[in-house]
Order: sequence, then C-alpha cells, then structure tokens
Amino acid sequence: MAKKDNPNAENGYDAEEMTVDLDLEDGTSVTCAVVTILTVDGRDYIALLPLDENGDNTEGEVWFYRYSENPEDPNEEPELAYIDDDDEYEAVADAFDEYLDAAEFDELVDGGDEG
Repeated sequence: MAKKDNPNAENGYDAEEMTVDLDLEDGTSVTCAVVTILTVDGRDYIALLPLDENGDNTEGEVWFYRYSENPEDPNEEPELAYIDDDDEYEAVADAFDEYLDAAEFDELVDGGDEG
C-alpha cells in the first residue's frame, strides 16, 4: 500500500485528498480514496472508496479494513488487514453509516445559509 496525494483535482476530489494503492489477491492494484478512519470498540478501521482509471467511483462501493500505525515510527506505512468476522464488519459498517449521517448533517447546517 502506498499513500499519495491525488493530483487530479478535476475528477471531483481535491488535491489534498489522500489515496492508497491496494494490491488485491488476484494480483491487480486499485487506487482508493481515503474516506475516513473510524474507531470501533477500541480498534481503528479505514473506509476506502475504490476509484476507476479515471479517478471516479461510479459504483458507490466502500471497502473497510482494519487499520494500524506503528506508534514508534510515524513514518512507517500503516498496515491494513482484511475483516473476516461478520459481526465486526457489521459494527464498522454501522459506524460508517453514523459517520455519513453526521457528515450530511454538518453539511446541511454549514451550508444552510447559502442560496
């Protein structure tokens, strides 16, 4: 996995958005936008938006992985791990839904004076 800034502001994502390149089990690599990092039951998880070759996500699909950083070396690349427990995955998906609800609410509150 490699972190990098997305240089393509015209694809709907700003240049500050972080992306990661995931190497999948079938040998392919997919660039994903980092949506957020969530903490559920004391463990960190990352929500990723897989992007196509044009830097778009037309499927609306979001991928969740366990996320961990080495506190001894902040420059070390974070590790992602597959979530294989259904209950754990559901807890992360529920937390992500709450994150989206809060983000939409904040957008409504912050953007309500425009127009």
